[in-house]
Amino acid sequence: MAKNIQSLERAAAMLRLLAGGERRLGLSDIASSLDLAKGTAHGILRTLQQEGFVEQDPSSGRYQLGAELLRLGNSYLDVHELRARALVWTDDLARSSGESVYLGVLHQQGVLIVHHVFRPDDSRQVLEVGAMHPLHSTALGKVLSAYDPVAHSEVVESDRKGFTGRTVTGIEDFEGVLDVTRARGWAADVEETWTGVASVAAPIHDRRRMPVGAVGVTGAVERVCGDGELRAELIAAVRDCARAVSRDLGAGRF
Repeated sequence: MAKNIQSLERAAAMLRLLAGGERRLGLSDIASSLDLAKGTAHGILRTLQQEGFVEQDPSSGRYQLGAELLRLGNSYLDVHELRARALVWTDDLARSSGESVYLGVLHQQGVLIVHHVFRPDDSRQVLEVGAMHPLHSTALGKVLSAYDPVAHSEVVESDRKGFTGRTVTGIEDFEGVLDVTRARGWAADVEETWTGVASVAAPIHDRRRMPVGAVGVTGAVERVCGDGELRAELIAAVRDCARAVSRDLGAGRF
């Protein structure tokens, strides 16, 4: 069996470290977190910086991810069939719902956001493409866990953290949530992940009728819900969007 190249493994670990937690990290922080000598860490950072994968703030000397990673990431997403097929439909969903729309896929025991359409107003918003959301508490994650056997195995074996008092963490209760999700064809998250935030999501299937992702709408509880329940028209719009993307992927009618 071929051996892994240690320098590449360290560089990959460094990029993952910079991608999470604080926006910028100093050399000492990076070296300590990865258990590397400062000289070794500096050499890797210098190479990554030369390639555009890392940038160094001139005033503080701290490091952050570089623009070249964004370019490569966007290149990947542009050829991602799911995202390409969903672009028009998710834009329409954001306009009709007035809320943010997320497209997610299973990745490393979580939901990777591969497309994000901003809420169509003038509020300040942060692009979450590339962000990881939990499987057990988000609407996107519940949909994937309900329909994708791999996602189900991942969430069952993972540590289901309680983010708010509403988060379902017990396995029996969670399996009950998945049963309900399958029965009605959509999943909800009402303040289970973030206080004051609610979302609804539905599954997307490919030509083999296999679950390949989920699409959902997220917004403030007072807008997404009415009289304590998710707005029926919002649920219908999300499901229509999921069906439309599925049809474009060759799944036919659901």
